[in-house]
Amino acid sequence: MSEPPGAAVSLAEAPPTPSDIPSKTLSAQRVQPLRRPGRWIVTAAVLVLVAQILHGLVTNPFYQWDRFRYWFLRPTVLDGLLVTLEVAALSAALGLLGGILLALGRLSGSPVLRAVSWTYTWLFRSVPLIVVLIFLYNFSALYKTLSLGVPFGPAFVTFDESKLATDMTIAVIGLSLNEAAYAAEVVRGGILSVDQGQHEAAAALGLPKGYQFRRIVFPQALRSITPNYVNQLIGLIKSTSLVFYVSLLDLFGTVQSMSSTYPGDVVPLLMVATVWYLILTSAVSVVQFYVERHHARGATRTLPPTPLQKARAGLASLRDRLRGEAAV
Repeated sequence: MSEPPGAAVSLAEAPPTPSDIPSKTLSAQRVQPLRRPGRWIVTAAVLVLVAQILHGLVTNPFYQWDRFRYWFLRPTVLDGLLVTLEVAALSAALGLLGGILLALGRLSGSPVLRAVSWTYTWLFRSVPLIVVLIFLYNFSALYKTLSLGVPFGPAFVTFDESKLATDMTIAVIGLSLNEAAYAAEVVRGGILSVDQGQHEAAAALGLPKGYQFRRIVFPQALRSITPNYVNQLIGLIKSTSLVFYVSLLDLFGTVQSMSSTYPGDVVPLLMVATVWYLILTSAVSVVQFYVERHHARGATRTLPPTPLQKARAGLASLRDRLRGEAAV
């Protein structure tokens, strides 16, 4: 059979293969990166905007940076900061514990536990935190005494509620009750994210339910729980500013009190509180990164690089690029 016209291609007309090109010629050719003018324009605009904001912060006399330096490490401010840390730490621990119990109640086989856990979560997610704190602050008007004894029967021990409910106690209880409702959904979502095969494998081994949860399910759920709960923890740190309304002088309460005494320093004092909140949330974010990196072992082939490792890799890449451009 005769081949159709134009089907035959001579060896002289065939394109050269990479093996036909000298290796020196290939190495001398430099790969040109894809040009992205839009990205450069947006980057330049963002840099100009950031520079203007920083210039305004530094040069605007309204911020009174000399007064900011005066107030930043004052003992009064540091005392308020310690109160904020104490309230946030206690509320976070109690809120997480309550959230775990509520999540287990939502996932239990008991309809009563499921209904009670769902109702609690629904109620405290619906009511504003400031309302909860004010309600607890006036709780002694509703119940002047608290007692322990037989349900619907005689009381063995009686407590004066006004003496037990200090400002710190009210703040911690109010924040913990509110935090537990949100932590319950975070923990429940983390538990549900664990593959069902893990539950079945643990049950097939005949492991007790408590052991399954502590050693198999919950450690895997932490990979999903950690970022979501740390987000809640950051919100909790900022929510501590509301305890000022129950007469507890935390960081924000101290700043508010000092600004009333020194009305000319309102802006510097607010900047002091802002910077301290930034420091606290940044510290929590750093801890979150290393906790997530710890729980990533076994789930990813390589661990996420630390910020220092990223910086070193970026400098090495920039140095290699500059050397390549100099060689060309």
